[in-house]
Amino acid sequence: MTFFDEMQRHPWARVREALMGCTTADVKQALSSTRRGIREMISLLSPAADPMLEEIAWQAQTLTRQRFGRTMGLFAPLYLSSSCTNSCVYCSFNTANPIRRLTLNPDQARTEGAYLHDQGFRHVLLVSGEDRKAVGPDYLVEVVRQLRPLFDSISIEIYPMKTDEYRKLAENGVDGLAVYQETYNTLHYDQVHRAGRKRDFRWRLETPERGGEAGFRRIGIGALLGLSDWRIEAAFLALHARYLMRRHWRSQLTISFPRLRPAVGGYCPPCPVTDRDLVHMLTSFRLFLPDGGLLLSTRESPLLRDHMISLGVTSMSAGSRTEPGGYTQRAGSDEQFQISDHRNPDEIADVIRGQGYEPVWKDWDAEFVR
Repeated sequence: MTFFDEMQRHPWARVREALMGCTTADVKQALSSTRRGIREMISLLSPAADPMLEEIAWQAQTLTRQRFGRTMGLFAPLYLSSSCTNSCVYCSFNTANPIRRLTLNPDQARTEGAYLHDQGFRHVLLVSGEDRKAVGPDYLVEVVRQLRPLFDSISIEIYPMKTDEYRKLAENGVDGLAVYQETYNTLHYDQVHRAGRKRDFRWRLETPERGGEAGFRRIGIGALLGLSDWRIEAAFLALHARYLMRRHWRSQLTISFPRLRPAVGGYCPPCPVTDRDLVHMLTSFRLFLPDGGLLLSTRESPLLRDHMISLGVTSMSAGSRTEPGGYTQRAGSDEQFQISDHRNPDEIADVIRGQGYEPVWKDWDAEFVR
């Protein structure tokens, strides 16, 4: 049994009914609970919880400080390739888009890594379009071999792979996997993923489980906000998180909250998510997952990111570029999407310190498990 089987027990329409049927009393019961399950999470996400967002945020802040202290992890994406075989309507890397594309060779990847290392980063996220020919397992192993001396933690956000392939990457120094389902609505999923391997909903959905079996220390999941009703997506994301935490408890689970940003193709999100909605979703996840890592990227504005430092977020990207070679080899490829926070890593760190928090550039060392 996998999470795909678990999902069949929770029809989309029934989850919507549960959310819409929550009352003020349900939300108060969820807020007063010390151990919150899916039932309480649905109450917290429901429209009935909107008037109590301030209380949810206050509890999220308190829980985060109890579990993580006043700290904020920092990481940076390193794009390896914009080559892609999928046709996702919301993404600039869509194979149908006539953009400039580039795949870094391992030496170029090291140059990008050295730049990020000089900025202070010790945790890097390797990102690529989904093209096995351009970014194959052996290529990734060589890139990781080049970057390993520079970074204590290397995560990947690439195409879904087999368990044995993930295991090989883990053995060579990759410790984290991020893969986003984009939407848990199977109908919408088919509509926005028009061609390529990514059309296989189940193959993608079960990717975090293969990562857990391969032994990754950190597994990240998320939904692309804007494709469907955010409350229902969040409820399914919570179900997915609970499933993974029970079966792959050795791995730390992280949740990301990527909102759709302008990209080549001009796709307009059918279900826009407001800043208030995003705060509601993120702070509810803190109450549901007290020990879960919650990530916020440079997709979001400086104003929102600054306010979220004390409201549940545990890790942020900073100084990001979303194209291969974006840090040191400009003009080789177009970007995947436009970021909103253009501040450099030092400026972000200063803001974090200004709020009484400590920026954390390194939170892991392989020596811990030797």
